[in-house]
Amino acid sequence: MKKKVISMMMAGAMVVSMTACGGSDSGSTTAAAGSSAAAETTVAAGSSAAAETTAAAADSSEAKNDADAYTNLEPVELILADSAAKGAAGSEFDLLLSEKVGEITGGKLTIDAHVNGDLGNDTDILRQMQSGDIDMVGSQVAPIVSFVPEIAIFDLPMVFATVDGDTIDQVLNGDSDTHKALNAAFENAGFHLLGFLQNATFRLTTSNSNLEKLEDFKGLQIRTMENSNHMAFWTAIGAEPTPLAWAEVYFALQSGTITAEENAADTVVGANLNEVQKYLAETNHILYVNQISINKDSWDALDPAYQAALEQAVTEAIAEMREQLIMIDADNKQLLQDNGMILITYDKSFYEEVLAIDGVKELYSQIDTDTNGLASTLQKELGVNQ
Repeated sequence: MKKKVISMMMAGAMVVSMTACGGSDSGSTTAAAGSSAAAETTVAAGSSAAAETTAAAADSSEAKNDADAYTNLEPVELILADSAAKGAAGSEFDLLLSEKVGEITGGKLTIDAHVNGDLGNDTDILRQMQSGDIDMVGSQVAPIVSFVPEIAIFDLPMVFATVDGDTIDQVLNGDSDTHKALNAAFENAGFHLLGFLQNATFRLTTSNSNLEKLEDFKGLQIRTMENSNHMAFWTAIGAEPTPLAWAEVYFALQSGTITAEENAADTVVGANLNEVQKYLAETNHILYVNQISINKDSWDALDPAYQAALEQAVTEAIAEMREQLIMIDADNKQLLQDNGMILITYDKSFYEEVLAIDGVKELYSQIDTDTNGLASTLQKELGVNQ
């Protein structure tokens, strides 16, 4: 910026000199104009430089104020547990969140993250959080139902199947009636909800039979989680759901005890199910979603500055991980196809046909009753099945 000002001042001086040599009566006027232009340029440049200096000082002051917000606070460490395997989206989110909290607070608020089931399975760690033995839990939503009945809205089969990730995020994390109701439900259980991580990726169905049409699911012996709503859905579309410990699934598929299972693509890859399954069907029956929450007493004990920092870290971590979820899903689907599986996709009419089944309608009604009408609220805000 200094070079520009000097150049313009020199140009003004040259105009004065050249006019004086010519001896014209207009010389004094031209010189005055040149001097005025140079002066105005100098003033403008000075004002601009001053403005930039002021802005830089303001930014510096703001950064200092941000740091000062934690200076007089006692350091706090929160213990977070997750059963997600190392490298899975859930555990990667936990670690990213831990990193961001430390960065935001200059290391004054930290999270000691234990993933891979180090502190127990989902039910174990949720009980530990409820009792206050640990502070935070990251998990998929299914295990939460025993503690927060309203979470059963995520059991509504295919309710998210045709909705984009941004719309789902707004309903689950934004200023929606669904979000407000879930917040209250978590509080009633002794938890404080921090957020949901998803990006319209889903649990899929793998099988050894071609599942192109709805009638192909009739008699399908499929392993499911031990969740009554999930089992009711598969029964309604004609399949034969069988709860089975995850450790037994590969061998059960290999031996033919069961012929299908349902999971997210990365889980299918991790378990090498492409070795014992031929088809990968995008049934999209359950949203692949993780929640992050904190013990309510632990939350209330945090200074408001720490609470704001934790919320900021969650928001930033969710935003970063959402893009990764899309890549993880796409990459794993491609890997399964590269390893010999055949991908089956469906258009909107398939989901409409499933949702029109009487047994599925009855399940929707039951879940709406179990969640005190929250299932209907969710559907309305998603803009589906109304």
